[in-house]
Amino acid sequence: MKYALYLPNFGAEHSARALADLSGEAEEAGWDGFFLWDHVINEAEGVPLVDVWVALTAMAMNTSCIRLGATVTPLPRRHPWKLARETASLDHLSKGRLILGVGLGVPVEFDTFGQDSDNKARAAKLDEGLDILSGLWKGEPFEYHGQAYQIERTHFRPPCLQQPRIPVWVGGWWPRKAPFRRAARWDGVIPLKLKGDNLLTPQDVKAVKDFITQERTSTEPFDIAIINWTDPSDPVKAAQKVARYERAGATWWLESLYTLQDSLENLRRCIRLGPPKL
Repeated sequence: MKYALYLPNFGAEHSARALADLSGEAEEAGWDGFFLWDHVINEAEGVPLVDVWVALTAMAMNTSCIRLGATVTPLPRRHPWKLARETASLDHLSKGRLILGVGLGVPVEFDTFGQDSDNKARAAKLDEGLDILSGLWKGEPFEYHGQAYQIERTHFRPPCLQQPRIPVWVGGWWPRKAPFRRAARWDGVIPLKLKGDNLLTPQDVKAVKDFITQERTSTEPFDIAIINWTDPSDPVKAAQKVARYERAGATWWLESLYTLQDSLENLRRCIRLGPPKL
């Protein structure tokens, strides 16, 4: 099991510099990863947001081994060729530490800016966008002719540093099957539960793992990244909770710091405690 922090890219005290400082402290405290949300607006007006890719760049400059990424980037609202350039550049800057989480995104961020928020349209653009990212990352001559995107022959250099590509994790709501079929074609999944508090139980994780195993054709390693939280005041109980998810098949634990987003002091206190390991 690997342990990461999961933090919104908005908050009263957020800035790229502050997140860079936090990521450095997370690395010193023994965390394996630091992942940000990827939003361009917040439903609560007036909430400060920081651009996730600027923040991740600052974080990469202030760390040396911790994995970094966005969970999740709504690929359908991005030009995939622009994201390919950004991610390949950040992969080189971080010396191969980037993980790309992708998903459909939330409809309000499409509607606000006049983009199509239809689920099927976004799903189609997500699949085509992933094909384009994979093709451009190779650094070889590439062209693409799909329903949503048309790319004439082009050649992106340099290729991404990680080979065969930057790891791609796909977000999805369990037990909807389509996102998990999509995830099985890539490198990992970030599952949330469709009902209740959106948190998967260990039994849900096992069901996700079994489904992915049935759908997957590759024998390469596959990550299941679970978003949840623990009580840092009881480290033994926290570690035992995480261990139940590990036994069910989870490979990453993403400790959600959502409730601490408006206080750098509280974020630092939690981060410095380190991951909930047994």
